[in-house]
Amino acid sequence: SYPAFEIKWFPISEINKKMSHMKEYIDVIKEVSSKCDEFVIACDYDIEGEVIGYNVLRFACGKQDAKRMKFSTLTKQELINSFENAEKTIDWGQAHAGLARHNLDWLYGINLSRALMSSISKTGRFKVMSIGRVQGPSLKIITDREKEIQDFLPEKYWNINIMGTIKQDEIQASHEKDKVWEKEEAERIFNKVNGKNGTVDEVSKAEKKIWPPFPFDLTTLQTEAYRNFRLNPKKTLEIAQQLYLGSYISYPRTSSQKIPPSIGYKKIITSLSKNPKYAELASELLSKNSLRPNNGKKEDPAHPAIYPTGISLKTTDALALKVYDLIVKRFLASFGDIALRESMNIRINIEGEAFITKAVRTKQEGWLKLYQPYSSLKDEQFCDAEEKDAFTNKKTDLLEKETQPPKRYTQSSLIKELEKRNLGTKATRAQIVDTLYQRQYVKNDPLEATDFGIKTIKILEKYSPKIIDEELTKHFEEDMEKIREKKKNMDETIEESKAILKDILHDFKSKEEKIGNELKNALYETSRKEIYFGKCPRCKKGDLILKNGKFGTFIACSEYPGCKLTLTIPGKAKAKYAEEQCQHCGFPLVIIKYPRKKGENYCINPECPEKKKNEEKDKGELNELNEKAKQRKCPKCGTPLVARKSIHGYFFACPKFPKCRHIENIN
Repeated sequence: SYPAFEIKWFPISEINKKMSHMKEYIDVIKEVSSKCDEFVIACDYDIEGEVIGYNVLRFACGKQDAKRMKFSTLTKQELINSFENAEKTIDWGQAHAGLARHNLDWLYGINLSRALMSSISKTGRFKVMSIGRVQGPSLKIITDREKEIQDFLPEKYWNINIMGTIKQDEIQASHEKDKVWEKEEAERIFNKVNGKNGTVDEVSKAEKKIWPPFPFDLTTLQTEAYRNFRLNPKKTLEIAQQLYLGSYISYPRTSSQKIPPSIGYKKIITSLSKNPKYAELASELLSKNSLRPNNGKKEDPAHPAIYPTGISLKTTDALALKVYDLIVKRFLASFGDIALRESMNIRINIEGEAFITKAVRTKQEGWLKLYQPYSSLKDEQFCDAEEKDAFTNKKTDLLEKETQPPKRYTQSSLIKELEKRNLGTKATRAQIVDTLYQRQYVKNDPLEATDFGIKTIKILEKYSPKIIDEELTKHFEEDMEKIREKKKNMDETIEESKAILKDILHDFKSKEEKIGNELKNALYETSRKEIYFGKCPRCKKGDLILKNGKFGTFIACSEYPGCKLTLTIPGKAKAKYAEEQCQHCGFPLVIIKYPRKKGENYCINPECPEKKKNEEKDKGELNELNEKAKQRKCPKCGTPLVARKSIHGYFFACPKFPKCRHIENIN
């Protein structure tokens, strides 16, 4: 039921049976603390760590204050220094900000989620739903982008490109009007220059300084890990946390882009130089007169930017090695010299029409050498051209194109957008994205709002817009920052949030029936769409519906038993209606997608003439390959091999599968 405003802390062992073993830990802390007269909190030095330490202190130890260690790495020396120089009291700004956040997240998350689930359950349906202070606005950002994409009307435009040579150099150039919006004008230009040679009108060169990258804050690390390794933000944070716990890197949940001299630049780089992988790069930096990183503007009151400690990494985990290497290279690159990039523009005149070709290359590597292979800057071939050189036109293209809708957010770019809008925290944004997937509000990556996600936001916009109000969320984020800075009282913020929440819930309750019915309809339509595969081609009355059977999923007519049409789906594949018919037999086409493979159109009619034709072709190819296979014997059991076909193509295999699992490439 809702609303629920009473908040009381309980040991997790009392409310979650799966965590009952935690009682032993709490009991040990209670027993040990009864014999202690001094307490030091050594949890992670941030808002979340402060709350954890304070809760253990007051609930398990029965104390209200303690000394506080401040550290950014788990190296032995830093922990000793932190212990010897511990603050005399808890960081009450962090503790109160953390408690305020816990209260607000619980009050909003529990009450709003219960309200949604209550409204839909009263219609006789059940669906696990959640919404919260940050989750709601985050979903709205995604659905707003989806609406932009759906409402987007593409416009036609034309490109005119030429390919040819200047001296001996092959070049490609585009008309100075990058997009020609009128077909008649595009055709006029094309006809004017097609097959005609030209002259170089102008050659210009320019140099640009590229400053070293800033040291990593968490968001930038997640962005770069996604760009280079396609790691989602949650996984990147998990790996970074493990590296931190192993003392290999500094605390990862930081929004800082600054590394202070106090961390010991030279000492860390000297330690890295002992690793053969980084020896050359580190030695290059150590030969400089001074070490000064290119710090960014972003700061974090608790921690510096992410940096390696210099301790040699001991792991065989491939992903951990990749993320660690990225962090080390970024750290080293931040100390590098400015890189110099040179650009070249060539302007070609053909019958009075100007065509431009551009190229960029690195003139001075600087920090780029230290950040390989992670730099996204590419070098292009320069043309040895001078003014009045002849251009020989070998080919002219007139290309019809369309403007493209805005891109969907990736998990990485969404986290950057949330940070930009001051929604959520560096520690919670990845989890919020993960929750949106779990609740089936979004799918795929780039993030695509599901029909249910879109309809949920539409319903909330219509009946209770404050639930997804970005400005309200930002207001409380700013309040919590003021609490951390000891400029605002925690209780005032909590009481204000309760008052606003009461109004939201009162308004919601008055419209609960309407909201529930619309959510029910949205759920039905979404579920229906996911299992609908077009009209039945046999009886013309029913719909083809995806069903689950004893041997997996299959497609059947909704008019069963009147119509007994059933169609199979290839094993281990996911199927989705392609919303078009097979041109050979008229049956619906489905998009079949295997794990780690692109989806492809597939006709579900087993009697499709085109499918039969392809099957005969496959049969012939298999027979030919089987003749070759007989000449090979399984190296494990000596049996002659046979040819097989999978989604990846043909291969040779032992016929005694699954007892013998030997396979080999047909080549």
